Amino acid sequence: MMEGGAFGGAKMGAAFDPLTFVQRPQVVLRALCVLFAIIVFGCISSQGWYVNNDGVTTCLYNDNSGACNYGTGIAVIAFLAAIAFLVGEFMFDRMSSVKTRKHYVLADLGFSGFWTFLFFVSFCLLTDSWNKSTNVPVAASKNPVQAAIAFTFFSIFTWGAAAYLAYLRFKQGTGNEFATGYDQEPAAGAGYAGYPGAMDGAPDQSGYQEPPFSQPQDAGQNFQPPAY
Repeated sequence: MMEGGAFGGAKMGAAFDPLTFVQRPQVVLRALCVLFAIIVFGCISSQGWYVNNDGVTTCLYNDNSGACNYGTGIAVIAFLAAIAFLVGEFMFDRMSSVKTRKHYVLADLGFSGFWTFLFFVSFCLLTDSWNKSTNVPVAASKNPVQAAIAFTFFSIFTWGAAAYLAYLRFKQGTGNEFATGYDQEPAAGAGYAGYPGAMDGAPDQSGYQEPPFSQPQDAGQNFQPPAY
C-alpha cells in the first residue's frame, strides 16, 4: 500500500508511474476479478445450457435455470464493477479532495464485501445444483460447467481480498501529514498571536490616552466674554 497520501494514495501532483500502478495490489486483484468473471459467465452462457428432448433450452445445473441465470448475472455485474474500480484506481491519485477519496474507499469496501457474499451464495447454489444433476446429456461437456464453479469459488477470495485492502485504506485515513493548523481551535485561555511587529514601539496600553485636540479642563474658567 502506498504511503504519503490520503487513504494510501499518492499525494496530488505526484508523477504517474505505469509500472508502479500495475504492481499495486488493488490493481492486481481487480485484474483477477475481471478474468475470473469472464471465465464464469463465459462458461455458463456458452456451455451451461442444453436442449432437452422436448426442444426446450435447459440449464445443466439440475435443470435449474435460476442457477444459470444467477451465476451469469453475478459474474457480469462483477466484470463491469471490476472495470469501473480499475478506472477508479487510475483516478485515485488524481482526486484532490480528501472527501472524494473517502467516498471511493467506502464504495469499494461496501461493494467488494457485498459481492464476496453474493459469490459465496453463487458457489453454494451452483455446487448443490450440479451435485443433484441426473439428466446430464452424454454429449455435454462437463469441464466448462465445473470450471464455472471453480472460478466462482476463486472469486470469493479475490473480492474478499479487495474488501480487506479497502478496509486497510479506510483505517489508514488521511494521516498526520494532511492535518493543517487551520482546522484546529486555539486552546482554552490562549490568545491569538498578534501581527508581527504590531506592538513594537507601541505606547503603553494600560491606560487610555487623551484624545487629540482636547481642551484643558479649566478652559471654561478662563473664558472672557468679548467687549462691544
